[in-house]
Amino acid sequence: MDLTLDAETVAVESSGDVARVVVDRPDRLNALNVETLGALSDAFDAAEAAGARAVVVTGAGDSAFVAGADIEHMSEMDPPEALAYAEAGHDLCRQVERFPAPVIAAVNGYAFGGGCELALACDLRVASERAVLGQTEVDLGIVPGWGGTQRLPRLVGDEVARRLIFFGERVDATDASEHGLVGEVVAHDELDGRVDDLAATLAEKPRHAIRAAKDAINASHESDLDSGLAYERRTFAGLFGTHDQREGMAAFQEDRDPAFE
Repeated sequence: MDLTLDAETVAVESSGDVARVVVDRPDRLNALNVETLGALSDAFDAAEAAGARAVVVTGAGDSAFVAGADIEHMSEMDPPEALAYAEAGHDLCRQVERFPAPVIAAVNGYAFGGGCELALACDLRVASERAVLGQTEVDLGIVPGWGGTQRLPRLVGDEVARRLIFFGERVDATDASEHGLVGEVVAHDELDGRVDDLAATLAEKPRHAIRAAKDAINASHESDLDSGLAYERRTFAGLFGTHDQREGMAAFQEDRDPAFE
């Protein structure tokens, strides 16, 4: 898989069918300004064009995943400028959420505000034991603006989300795991290896089935139960007759490893 990106604030690497997207502003704790939002969007476009079967998102350095949106950049905004900034953040998080393969957030440090929202848009979140997460916007006189008020309650439940947002609370990796905000906590020096293993395993799964599963799960957050169940039935049936369905079932019956496309 060939990945190229001409950007100063985001780096893209590849290993097999896995793309690794790194926010590269360690001097600013990887805070997201307009330039970096655009570079992240370009990185996901490049990963999709290259056919990535899994993507890992993380931050450069040893302190932060993404410490948040760039407060210095936001401090002088008027409402129209703030709306444009919110729309850019929303567009990126939707792009991540709808990416046609699993996206894993490797939360290696601080993930506040927009950084936490970027992690929420990913399919899976694995945290270093050093990670600290939170929707901290209230202490800046604002609210989450890139999807936090919507995705966080869906992930951790209404009561926990209200507490995290109302108090602007910062939670360590252990508490984040107990809340369901991250799915797994590992030793700091084991984070990259663990996430790489997960991504490599996902990249070996049948591409169309994984994408269909992701789309169906996403649909469950955007529709009522009956509509979601109807979507699932159509998705389930639509995979029959594909190479991967026939190969997966034949391999099961023949007690061998499947050769997926």
